[in-house]
Amino acid sequence: MSTSKHPRRVGLLGGSFNPAHEGHLHVSALSLEQLGLDEIWWLVSPQNPLKATSGMAPFSDRLAAAKRVAKSHPQICVSDIEGQLGTRYTVDTLAALQLKNLDCEFVWIIGADNLRQMFKWKGWRIIFRTIPIAVFPRAPYSLRALRGRAARCFAAYRMPASQAVHLADMQAPAWVFLKAPTHSQSATRIRRKFPTERLY
Repeated sequence: MSTSKHPRRVGLLGGSFNPAHEGHLHVSALSLEQLGLDEIWWLVSPQNPLKATSGMAPFSDRLAAAKRVAKSHPQICVSDIEGQLGTRYTVDTLAALQLKNLDCEFVWIIGADNLRQMFKWKGWRIIFRTIPIAVFPRAPYSLRALRGRAARCFAAYRMPASQAVHLADMQAPAWVFLKAPTHSQSATRIRRKFPTERLY
C-alpha cells in the first residue's frame, strides 16, 4: 500500500481584514468546496499598499479579531506571515513563500473587485504567472471585472467553472471565475455601522 502523501491544497486569502466578517467565512467555505482545498490561510496584511492608513485598525487588533471570527472553522488558518516576512505586496509574498519550499499547492483567492483593479498591483502579470487564481463573484463588480484589463490580458488562461476543483493542480497562468451567490457583508459597511472601538 502506498504511503506517499499529496501536497496540501491551500487557498490564500489576503486582505486587511478590517475587520474580518461573515463575508470572509462565506468566501472561504465556497473556496474549500469548489476548489477542493484542504485549508484556507487568511493572510492578514500589515498594511495594504492600495488602502489609506486612516481608519485602519492596528495590525495586532485585526489579526486577533480574525482569529476570533475563524476559531470555529478548523480549515481556516489565520496567519501573520506577511508581518513575519516583511512583505507588503502580493508578488513579494508569493516569491517568499516559494523560497520556503512548503509542501503545498497554492491557489490565490480574490474577489471580483480585486480582479477589476488588479492591473494596479505591483507585478500583477507575475502574479498570474506564479500561482493559479480563483475569483469569487462580488456585486456589483463581477461584469466590470471580467471586462477589465487583467481579465482580458489573461483571457486565454481562464478555465471553466466546472474545472475549478482541478485549479490547484494546474500550472500558472490559470484562473477561474467561481459561480456562487454573493454575500452582502463588507468591512466598509461594518465600519460605517459601528464605531471602531466596538469592532475589536
